[in-house]
Amino acid sequence: MKIHWSSAAASDLVRLHAFLAAEAPDAAARIVQQLARAPDRLVQFPRIGEKLDMFEPREVRRIVIGPYEMRYEIADAAIYILRVWHGRENRPFSPDD
Repeated sequence: MKIHWSSAAASDLVRLHAFLAAEAPDAAARIVQQLARAPDRLVQFPRIGEKLDMFEPREVRRIVIGPYEMRYEIADAAIYILRVWHGRENRPFSPDD
């Protein structure tokens, strides 16, 4: 399986880095690198994340990386990273996420 990042998920990483870098640039870089590498394990174990039934019939799942949540979709023999955010962020739940 191949990993594809949505433009929204890529923007999420940029946003998170900008927010964190204001206080701790080195930590911001480390965290964003960790988040960017997190989907690598999904190639071998794509269904390791919790399935989110609210998105049926799509197969949308989530994994938690420390205090961050990453949503992804399995479709067409590929993994699409949809969104990434900190658990304390107020995020609406939408089928478009």
